[in-house]
Amino acid sequence: MRRGIVALAAFLIVAVAATSAAQFRRGRALERSPRATTFGNGFNFCRGVYTQTRSEPGGQGWSTDYPDADLNFSIRLGELTRTRVKFDSQGRPDHVTIRLTSDDLFQCPYLHMEDVGTLTFNEREVEALRAWLLKGGFLWVDDFWGSVAWEEWVEQISRVLPPHDYPIVDLALTHPLFRVQFDVDEFPQIPSIQAWRGGVETSERGLDSAEPHARAISDGAGRIMVLMTHNTDISDAWEREGEDPTYFFQFSPKGYAVGINAILYALTH
Repeated sequence: MRRGIVALAAFLIVAVAATSAAQFRRGRALERSPRATTFGNGFNFCRGVYTQTRSEPGGQGWSTDYPDADLNFSIRLGELTRTRVKFDSQGRPDHVTIRLTSDDLFQCPYLHMEDVGTLTFNEREVEALRAWLLKGGFLWVDDFWGSVAWEEWVEQISRVLPPHDYPIVDLALTHPLFRVQFDVDEFPQIPSIQAWRGGVETSERGLDSAEPHARAISDGAGRIMVLMTHNTDISDAWEREGEDPTYFFQFSPKGYAVGINAILYALTH
């Protein structure tokens, strides 16, 4: 059933207040590799691990917004949809980190990566990521800002999917992804909570990131393989859902609406 953003906000208010387990303390970014029992019993949030070769203000490489975004989103996915989410023996979502050359990548229908304007793929990663995408994988890259980060990312993803065959296009709000469960009528620009507390309204790079974009690379049948949310930090709306009521009301319902739609699209296309 499709729900409006207002109804989603009302649900999240109750859920955040009632679910203390959704608020996890951040610590050192430690990889969480899959185990023999990880896959096959529900949705696992898979986060891609990469080599960072430059830095961007506010970014932390592959571990940006990790692990709280992965954990909180997994919980809300299970509450807001009929998706069965895998939990571990401690009752926490069984999220994992995935190196792009690992065979475990092919156990993940969905892969999440952030701060991707700072990475460089090696040749093995290029080949592995291409094979995974062409076999049906869905990659979502989020939380990278400004023209420099965009150009760096385009250079790298073009090695994986040559733009002559797989062009990058802007997604219209009429695309099915924005209507899977929630009607997203305006693509949101969401700043990190740190930038927002520092006086940023929404654009973290000023004029250089004034407009948020939802862009995609699709296969020959029109299925999105790579979703790129540029000049916005959708994941911080998940990670910081319980930290500041004003930030929550302004950004979290919008961030979850985009996120839930994207995952349901990934799992059904």
